[in-house]
Amino acid sequence: MKYLPLLVLVSTLFVKAQDPINRDSITQLEEVILIDALKNKKVIGITPSEVISAKTFQNYSPVDIVSSMNQIPGVYVLSGALNTNRITIRGIGARTLFGTDKLRLYYNEIPVTNGTGSSTIEAYDLENLGQIEVVKGPKGTEFGANLGGAIILTPKEALGRSTNFSNNFTIGSFNLLKNNLAFNHFDGKLRLNLQYGHLETDGYRENNNFERDGFLLNTSYQLNPKNKLSLLVNHIDYTAQIPSSLGITAFNEDPTQATFTWRASRGFETNNQTLLGVSLNHEFSTRFQNTTSFFYSYLDKTEARPFGILEEITNGFGFRTLFSGNLTLFEKNTDFTFGAELYKDEYDWDEFENLYPENDGNGSLKGAQFARNKEFRGQWNLFTSLQYPFTDAFSAQLGLSLNKTDFDLQDLFNIGNANNSGSRDFDPILLPSLTLNYSLGTNQELYANISRGFTNPSLERTLTPEGIINPDIKQETGTNYEIGTNLLFDQNRLRINLTLYQMDINNLLIREQVGDDQFIEKNAGSSKHQGVELGVDYSLFSSTSVVLVNPFVNYNLNHHRFTDFVDGGIDYSGNELTGVPKHRLTMGLQNRIFTHFYLNLIYQHVGSIPLTDANDVYSDAFNLVNFRAGYRKKLTPKFTLGVDFGINNAFDVLYARSVLINTQGFGGAEPRYYYPGDGRNYYGSLNVAYAL
Repeated sequence: MKYLPLLVLVSTLFVKAQDPINRDSITQLEEVILIDALKNKKVIGITPSEVISAKTFQNYSPVDIVSSMNQIPGVYVLSGALNTNRITIRGIGARTLFGTDKLRLYYNEIPVTNGTGSSTIEAYDLENLGQIEVVKGPKGTEFGANLGGAIILTPKEALGRSTNFSNNFTIGSFNLLKNNLAFNHFDGKLRLNLQYGHLETDGYRENNNFERDGFLLNTSYQLNPKNKLSLLVNHIDYTAQIPSSLGITAFNEDPTQATFTWRASRGFETNNQTLLGVSLNHEFSTRFQNTTSFFYSYLDKTEARPFGILEEITNGFGFRTLFSGNLTLFEKNTDFTFGAELYKDEYDWDEFENLYPENDGNGSLKGAQFARNKEFRGQWNLFTSLQYPFTDAFSAQLGLSLNKTDFDLQDLFNIGNANNSGSRDFDPILLPSLTLNYSLGTNQELYANISRGFTNPSLERTLTPEGIINPDIKQETGTNYEIGTNLLFDQNRLRINLTLYQMDINNLLIREQVGDDQFIEKNAGSSKHQGVELGVDYSLFSSTSVVLVNPFVNYNLNHHRFTDFVDGGIDYSGNELTGVPKHRLTMGLQNRIFTHFYLNLIYQHVGSIPLTDANDVYSDAFNLVNFRAGYRKKLTPKFTLGVDFGINNAFDVLYARSVLINTQGFGGAEPRYYYPGDGRNYYGSLNVAYAL
């Protein structure tokens, strides 16, 4: 067992937000968070985005980044295990079978999506994050203009001049043990955040163990009034067993079991991942500044699967530079940005036979090599935006992004006609975005957006069933239309956000199963994504401020359909888009009592999900109730103590937290659609903090 001594606690300082739309409280550990901690939008200008932080994180276990993100309308993370997550935004990414693609993921504004478009949210510890910002759809010009949008993770940092240690120690069901130790310092020039975290759990299912160690260094130094230098080091090392998906019979009979072949082979994956980034912020003048980052990422991964053992090493590098400022244009003060982002990586992957049937029940055994490949993947983006205020109430922002992507695959194993080396060099694609914003009054605004986005096919799945690169596969493209509101009423205690959107997707990328857990990718028509997203919350104070109650409702209605989709000679046009629930609802009560106590009750509903393009198989809708309560108290001027207790899935509901789509059964077996969610489980945390 690897973890630091159990010194214990959590918490950080939280400050008031200056933006009235993104409110915050001045909150320290001994107080209860009922209004979100610092919400600092990274997306520039009037581009709509949604930020969650401490208020949302406090509703769930410190292990559960998925539920926090699922509280955002329009965002749905399907989670088969702690290491098996698939993020979908407005239905984009729902047809991806494993992992997350079709969006860009950033960590402290450094791109961490790899060269083939895959992102791994599980590589980041929730307790290391200060906030998560989500841009839904391709309107985030400065962050890639992908169809799914962008997610920007911001690590915690010291706020205000202070020096403190904190530790949070959590235990729970399934032999859960998690510890997070943090040191934060800010003296006006040097800002330093150092965190170490350890997590281990047996998991709910067989062959479901997970163990992770993580280290984060996030520091900056103000060299002089015009220059600030920053350094980011994030290292994650985890080992996770893989129980895989179940057929409906096994799911109903015993959801804790692992799939037979994955149990027999003791399937697992190991990940050793490091991100290193250096940034310089320079202020040319009060009206013009630049931030430039250089970064390097390394991933050493092994995945033992029943049908083969995959070993892979990825070395990625690049830079991102962003210039921002304002100028006078037609006697109006106009904000502008321009910049560039380059990401390149080298991906080496080798496959070996898995001889587990010959290993006397001891699990996976590495056999003869049957594949050796090297990929070179590159992507660059140029972007610019201009925000112009036509009147005091009405402004417009025009954004342009230019993307260029190329792939090169070298088959280092096969020779002659069997060699599958090849390359793809996609044409540059121009992606415009226009956002309009109209202020109805103080803290009340309407906005509209039209934007174009794209998604690259992943290199590994552009191969034909024979392993040859398919030269005919195209980039998925689409146009997004949306209108929405940001409204505050009743002295800013009532917040209402309402969005209506439509996204038209062409050259729809789909994945076809060609073998047991083996897939290829191809274009197959078009789809239309329509929906409504609603977020409402209200803060009720008692006359004596002894009790503060914060009810909230987040809801989205999805009407996503294939508009022109023929596959295998079958016309699926008009059918519901596979992998997307029509209804999703999260509602809850967050209660503060006598300043130091809190009690949060959360209800989640997920509607049924079509599992086949023919819409002849659906998952069952489900309802979950989660509970969390805690106590925070400053015992001395320097020492603070906190205790938390929570229950997940309070009524022990059988449900699928993730599903596969269009899967097939081989050898007479049932199709394996379902990843069971955890049964009822408990956790408790002890928190301490000491200020120097």
